[in-house]
Amino acid sequence: MGGPGWTDFAAKWCADWNARDVERVLAHFHDDAVFTSPLAAQRVPESGGTVRGKAALRAYWTGGVRAVPDLHFTIEGVFGGVDTVTILYRNQAGLRVTETLRFDGDKVREGYAAYEVAV
Repeated sequence: MGGPGWTDFAAKWCADWNARDVERVLAHFHDDAVFTSPLAAQRVPESGGTVRGKAALRAYWTGGVRAVPDLHFTIEGVFGGVDTVTILYRNQAGLRVTETLRFDGDKVREGYAAYEVAV
């Protein structure tokens, strides 16, 4: 992927989340993908913030979609690397968030979420 492929991916990723369709989001990830997020550390304390594998991601994200009935993302920027894309978006609460996704082939192997902090 790369170039315009990153913006196409980000648009699809955002549409899948906004549809609240966890299975469509999971389709972008390898079975053994790893995802790290401060929100995971809060919602799944035993994870230490790192969720491993599709089954665990399914449980984490399904719980998140249920807990946030008005979940909605608006993309504000897409930053492409060699095998990574960083998506800057604003969530339903108005907070800015980034997700950096590292690809192995055409699927995500690792993901990292970061939330804007006050400066």
